[in-house]
Order: sequence, then structure tokens, then C-alpha cells
Amino acid sequence: MSTRLADGRELIYYDERDDVVRESVDKRDLPPPPPASQLRYDALVDEWVAIAAHRQTRTFLPPPDECPLDPSRDGRQTEIPASDYDVVVFENRFPSFSDRPVDLPEGIVARPANGRCEVVCFTSDHSASFATLPPSRVRTVLEAQIDRTLALSTLDGVEQVFCFENRGVEIGVTLHHPHGQIYAYPFVTPRTRAMLAAFRGRPVYSEMLAGERAAGVRVVAANEHWTAFVPVAARWPFEVHVAPHRRVPDLPALDDAERDAFGPLYLDVLRRFDALFDLPMPYISAWHQAPVRSGREESHLHLQLFSIRRAANKLKYLAGSESAMGVFINDIVPEDAAKQLREAL
Repeated sequence: MSTRLADGRELIYYDERDDVVRESVDKRDLPPPPPASQLRYDALVDEWVAIAAHRQTRTFLPPPDECPLDPSRDGRQTEIPASDYDVVVFENRFPSFSDRPVDLPEGIVARPANGRCEVVCFTSDHSASFATLPPSRVRTVLEAQIDRTLALSTLDGVEQVFCFENRGVEIGVTLHHPHGQIYAYPFVTPRTRAMLAAFRGRPVYSEMLAGERAAGVRVVAANEHWTAFVPVAARWPFEVHVAPHRRVPDLPALDDAERDAFGPLYLDVLRRFDALFDLPMPYISAWHQAPVRSGREESHLHLQLFSIRRAANKLKYLAGSESAMGVFINDIVPEDAAKQLREAL
């Protein structure tokens, strides 16, 4: 069910029961949403950079009783007007990309950062994590991501839809409540452009996946429809790809059996991450989908899960080589990382 927040932003409830009534209204007195960000062109590397100064004022690590992603209750209105929910998606109050107008500077190559940014709340339970969700809830989250991928792909100018989760203060999260985000970009992202250029029209990722399944040494877990493995040239200390065996370009192309099989395997991998050092593992979970209008024949949907934690008391920082030159230096041999994850549970 779709509704509107007090400032006009869209909010959508994804309920697991058909008899839920959603009549709660956002009664907050909110200012108008900010103008769009700027996109400035970096001619040195042929990339666009978003300049989003309004995001400096976004909510930053509030105490638990002030979390804006909790359900609303008597005396405190949040971003979610209802007193309880399963999964909720709403337009980000501090978006990097939006469809609103913006004044652009003269004398440089710049354009409005058109697109859309959405927040995906996985559960109303503030103290939960994605790893503690039941498989049925993972399926609901997946269906929400599929629905939003379809909807955002139809917006004028959107070239790629990116679903992701940041977890942990080490990663840079500003809210602890379990949630993810969806970005609708007005361009094909640099990582995807690089992969498509490397593919040269061939299903390179599908060939790599077949090789990993055959070798087995870097496989962490698998089921009938999905395999989770550490890539042979992993950049991050602990990095796992979760890929469907059937080559599909994006989340909407998954069939019912693949959608059902994803949750149990992904939860298994997340729990291995947390068990590795007996600590909540900071991570980024990123769905790599084909662009809306290009590279769909050779693209292979996959989820990239990685952490900057390289030991119980050590983090992997992107220092000179990684940040300045883009050359990653990994401290852990991928085969050893896979073995540690296999033995974590």
C-alpha cells in the first residue's frame, strides 16, 4: 500500500498479511524536501560525481528512543506513521538523487542529479539485524526490492537501479535500525561500466561462477539454485558473492524457486560473518544488476557481500594504493577466507 508523508514523499508498506489496515497519517510539520543534488563531470576519468551539500544535515546516530525508522507511537512521530510494520520503503528525506530542480553553477560541466533514493526498513524491531530475520521476511524484502527495481526502471532518465545495505558504524552507517537503501542512478555506474567493458559481449561472470562451482575450494555454501563463494581475486578481507546458477540480468528476472532459495543461503552466509570473530560483522551488501538499457545479455545478477574487518581487532582501511590509485591489496588469501567462513559455524 502506498501513501504520502507530511512533506509529500512516498511511503509503501509491504505487508505479509492481507488483512492489515493502513490508515495512520503522518502529522509532523516538516519542511519541503531539499533541491536535487548536482552532478559534476570529472573529465579525468569520465565519471560523474554527485555534490549533495544538504546531506550534511541528515540524522546522525540518534539514541535508540529517537530512531526515525521505528514505528510511530503516542507522543512521537517517525518516518513510518504506523504503530507496526513488516517491510517499508520510503523516499529518503536527504537524497543524493531526486527529481526536484536545482540551480547549477556556470562555467563547468554539470547537470541535475536526477533519480531517486529510497530507504528499505527490513523490520520494525530496532534491535534486530538482517541475519536474525526469518527466511519468510527475507522473501518479503526481496519482493520489495524487485517491485522497486521494476518501478524505478521506468522513471525518465534512470539508467541503473542499485539495492544495498550498509551495516555497522565501521562502515559509516548513520542509523542503527536494520535497513537498506535503493538508488536509481541517471547513469551507468563506474563499476558496472568496467565489468561490461571487460565482458566484451561474453557471459564472463557466468563462466567464472561455473569454474568456482567446479573447483569448490572457494565455495562457502550452496543450494540447488545459488552458490556463495569468495572470488579468486577478492579485494576485501572477507568478500563473498552470492549468485544464482541461472544467468539472469536483474532481481525481477528471478523465478519463484530462486526467490525462495535465496533467503536460507544468504542468512547462512551472514551468520558465518558474525560468527567469524564472535562480533557483529560490519559489511556492505550490494546487488549487482544489469543497467536498464544496456549490457543485459551478458550481465549475471549477483550479490556482493564484503567486510572491512580483517581480524577481531583490525580493520582494512583504503589507504594510498587503494584510494589514490585504485589498486587493492588484500591481507587475506581468498582460499583461506573461504575456509575460515566454512568453519565459522
